[in-house]
Amino acid sequence: MTRPKGEDQTAAGPTRPVVGASIRRNALFALLAQITTGLFSTVLTLYLLRALGPDGYGVFALALGIGSVVGFIADFGIPYSVSRFLAESRHDHERIVSLLSDALRLKLASAALITGALFLLAGPLAAAYDNPALAWPIRGIALSLFAGSIFSLYTSAFIALAQVSVNLRLIFVESLAETVASIVLVALGAGALGAALGRAIGYGFGAIAAMMIVGRLFSASSIRLFGWGSGRTREIALYAAPLFITGGVYIIYAQVDILIIGALLGTTAVGLFSAPLRLTVPLGYVGQSLTNSIAPRLAHKGSEPGSVKAFQSSLRWLIVYQAVLLAPLIVWAGPIVNLLLGPQYRASVDVLRVLSLYIFFDGPSRLISTTVNYLGRASSRIPIVLFSLALNAALDLALIPSIGVVGAAIGTGLAISLLYVPAHFRICHQELDLDLAPLAVTLCRALVSAALMASVLYLVGTDESLSPAQWILGGAAGVVVFCAGLVLTGEITRSDIRRGRRAMIANLSQLAPFGPR
Repeated sequence: MTRPKGEDQTAAGPTRPVVGASIRRNALFALLAQITTGLFSTVLTLYLLRALGPDGYGVFALALGIGSVVGFIADFGIPYSVSRFLAESRHDHERIVSLLSDALRLKLASAALITGALFLLAGPLAAAYDNPALAWPIRGIALSLFAGSIFSLYTSAFIALAQVSVNLRLIFVESLAETVASIVLVALGAGALGAALGRAIGYGFGAIAAMMIVGRLFSASSIRLFGWGSGRTREIALYAAPLFITGGVYIIYAQVDILIIGALLGTTAVGLFSAPLRLTVPLGYVGQSLTNSIAPRLAHKGSEPGSVKAFQSSLRWLIVYQAVLLAPLIVWAGPIVNLLLGPQYRASVDVLRVLSLYIFFDGPSRLISTTVNYLGRASSRIPIVLFSLALNAALDLALIPSIGVVGAAIGTGLAISLLYVPAHFRICHQELDLDLAPLAVTLCRALVSAALMASVLYLVGTDESLSPAQWILGGAAGVVVFCAGLVLTGEITRSDIRRGRRAMIANLSQLAPFGPR
């Protein structure tokens, strides 16, 4: 049902088109946003890991894992669906307003229904895991999911509209509120429940700030909760269906290790597995920032010149970046865990070492899978995520009973490297006609450079406790050797260095003015 014409004309607001920022500007602000949330997240995670201990953090991580699965059901694929249509409609202000208003109504309905059910079922879920202490943290996570669903709708919308700089402000507000609230509540003795409620407070502040900014930029009609619809609900819901299936299965795929470990080994084992995995989250921020900048420009109806070239170039540099992470994660896994988590997480060392395979593929997987969504091929992802989930779960069930939490790390790494990334990349190759040979050469050269770096780190030392000199000098020497390997193999040329210098200067100039363009 659509609004009467008179109402539409008085409430629509200004009809100026939304001018998206450049790829470079969006990539820069996306990276700054990821760094911002990464800094707050790292501080909060390190505090929670030590304040709660393996068992208390395991309770929080398990509640968060359950919430992640339920949260995507509450999303119903709506943020990703509306993002695709927004990316195709950046120059049509009226359509943007109608998409945002209908998406908000649809989102509030689905989120209220699903998160309300999770709140009510927290007790039975805790009983299923034979851990009564799990009930209230689940309820706290349910509250965070409702606010977080609104927050994610708008951050996804700004990504699609190529206005990533707005997200930097939103993420700062959300991250600051969550970190402060969580630390205060846990310090007062609220335990895992305090961590969950702090998350809810953070997303609450973020959702309110997002709605205020959307109302200011696009008119009050875009955030109106009541009244006539704008006729876009069906359009959003139809494309949301395959995204809901693929995204929902992916969330289960991402959380299946925690759910199975919790069922087979208990919450302490969940903490030992989740701790190193949580620490590696910031390592994926470079891949996510490039994804947020490039993938929306590949939407078919609004595909921009040079976007395919930018996609291939970004994939090349992502391979190089992920490769530089391999050596320290494998060779220095012991010192990293001891420094950041403490001796009580000694059993997490082998988990981090094995997770290096997953971490290597994580960055490219974000760019590749999100691009498939914007290409309108979301339904093609359904069998991919289903088979990836089945492979991961089967490996977990086979390996965890015999070798413990390391078995879950093996399952995660093999599923993403053997099935998830290759299958999504095949779709991108079909749609974008990518040149595969240069990417294969980059992969080989990057792995050779990573092996050279690993040899340097091994010679510096592998004891659980490294001296400050070993950390600084060894790390610097490893990076220098890695870069030298890229130069010697021909992966980085003089022209690359010149372009990099020019891009750095241009990026610095992009920092002002700070705000949407």
